[in-house]
Amino acid sequence: MRVWTVANQKGGVGKTTTSIALAGLLAEAGKRVVVVDLDPHGSMTSYFGYDPDALEHSNYDLFLHKGQVPDGLTAQLLLPTSNEQIALLPASTALATLERQSPGQSGLGLVIARALAQLWQDYDYAIIDSPPLLGVLMVNALAASQQLIIPVQTEHLALMGLERMVNTLAMINRSRKQALPFCIVPTLFDRRTQASMSTLRVLRDSHPETLWQGFIPVDTRLRDASRAGLTPSQFDGKSRGAIAYRALLKHMLTQQLTPQPV
Repeated sequence: MRVWTVANQKGGVGKTTTSIALAGLLAEAGKRVVVVDLDPHGSMTSYFGYDPDALEHSNYDLFLHKGQVPDGLTAQLLLPTSNEQIALLPASTALATLERQSPGQSGLGLVIARALAQLWQDYDYAIIDSPPLLGVLMVNALAASQQLIIPVQTEHLALMGLERMVNTLAMINRSRKQALPFCIVPTLFDRRTQASMSTLRVLRDSHPETLWQGFIPVDTRLRDASRAGLTPSQFDGKSRGAIAYRALLKHMLTQQLTPQPV
């Protein structure tokens, strides 16, 4: 199993859409995918038609066993989605209570890594949608991950969020045996606006090694896909957004073979 995390400490940058779009394309290629919603807002869970306020069981249950994960628990929590190749490990709003605990003291930093280990033979990919806060949940997402995708909205304020995320990653990498390779993905790009164009230029200048050279455009079809509860490529494989995500997936699969220096 390959584990990818999609994270940024700024919300509203296209994390959930990116996670689901990549999962959908991998599923299309015949891969078995588990998507993990670690955001207490539960956007990914809602996307697939579940209510994070009403779910009786969610990945919150994984954190109730002093850092261990009882055998078989992860598989019991999986829910079906609109794509038969994709299973969902859902979020519930209860996850928010975990953020008050320190991952170091509580021994809860490796819960998701342990949970995914139970699914290792059953799925080819896991894609984790991480919360925008640096806390127990993001630490779990990064600890379980082999590759990180950082979506960045192409507007000026988002650049500050990116620097914060890169600093967080440097901190996390100090406690990892192997640095976590990452890829910065420009999102919500609109070539008609000065802000998008200039932000893209700044990104290309400041992160030449780690920036994906493409971008995800603003595309109403992505919003329509989420309303329908379908992955973008299932909903409209020829939309500009779906085509851009296809190019991103190709890039990610190439990166997988050649880990880059961080």
